[in-house]
Parts: sequence; structure tokens; C-alpha cells
Amino acid sequence: MLATMTSKGQITIPKPARDALQLHPGDRVEFVFGDDGRLFLLSATRPLGSLKGMLPKPAHPVSLEEMDAAIAASGRP
Repeated sequence: MLATMTSKGQITIPKPARDALQLHPGDRVEFVFGDDGRLFLLSATRPLGSLKGMLPKPAHPVSLEEMDAAIAASGRP
């Protein structure tokens, strides 16, 4: 699907995407960048469980220490 940005930086989310995310007027959305450079558009009003399976599983099990190190390296709190 394609969308065109206006001079004000606004983009209309195509109807099939709105329907898939169950978006309604006034709903909030979140833009999330994946490690591979892809951009994900998420409904900020959907339950957290609905995100399960969106990102691929790591190639090998990741320990909590490895997760903490990755978070620290990203500069995020």
C-alpha cells in the first residue's frame, strides 16, 4: 500500500490498514523502528498481547544479561 504525505507532513492511513489495526477516529498510533530499519505502525489502543509474533524470534536464546546489554548499548532507559 502506498500513501502520499501532504505539505503539512500528514498521511492518510489506507482503509485496509485501518481495518487491520481496528483504528477509529481519535485513536492513537505508535511508530516503532525495527532493528532492520523497517517501520511498524501500531495501534496504541490495542492490548499488548496483540503484538505477539510481530517480530521474528532471535536465532538463538537470549539471556536477560544480553537483553540488558543490548538496551544499555541502544542508549534507551
